[in-house]
Amino acid sequence: MARCLDVDADHKSVRAATRNAFASYIRYWIESFRLPSRSSSQLVEGIDVPDYHFVEEALERGKGVILALPHLGGWEWAGFWMATVNKLPITVVVEPINPDRLFRWFVSFREKLGMKVVPLSASAGAEIAAALKRNEIVCLLCDRHISGGGSEVNFMGEITTLPAGPALLALRTGATVLPTAVYFEPQGKHLGMVRPPIETSRVGTVKEDVHRITQLIAEELELLIRRDPEQWHLFQPNWPSDLSE
Repeated sequence: MARCLDVDADHKSVRAATRNAFASYIRYWIESFRLPSRSSSQLVEGIDVPDYHFVEEALERGKGVILALPHLGGWEWAGFWMATVNKLPITVVVEPINPDRLFRWFVSFREKLGMKVVPLSASAGAEIAAALKRNEIVCLLCDRHISGGGSEVNFMGEITTLPAGPALLALRTGATVLPTAVYFEPQGKHLGMVRPPIETSRVGTVKEDVHRITQLIAEELELLIRRDPEQWHLFQPNWPSDLSE
């Protein structure tokens, strides 16, 4: 939170913002668990996505869409809205958690929301690529690196590693990468912000292009997070200095 606010970690605004971030995370879970009871009209009334045309234009290209998201706000509302109201196939990649029984429950829950869940594993890349080739939408939370194959980037003013998957998939499949965030708004409303497509043309080696694209994604994520950092639900170490401390 200190990085987001650009103040010293002992500053009182950091403590207040951190408390608000946990409160926001509580809202995320409460809203998520209530989603299956929401009607289509409630979903439509509860969200505004002024730049949704970027998604429509990307689908018209026919090569799939990668929504690159931070762990921020209430993204599952938007996923449910797209799957049930807009009738679009949505694939989400999730980190396996223990115990396995709990993980299976979460998979079942998200499948009830109309999403196809792909556990993060060695075979996940092939499943995601297949979905993109079918011109579907894939949601990738990519503000935290949790497996091998990441790319070093400058994120919030410090070097860290973020997932290279979105960049690599875009290069291999031609899919459009759209940085996206869904913010909680007053009175139970949501604002979906979709940014213009990331430039993913081949200009160098695969390694160079992956690094360049991942850095561009990091900059877009930073812009989205700084818009309302108290909605950023990232409570794990995310930079090398976190671990050293």
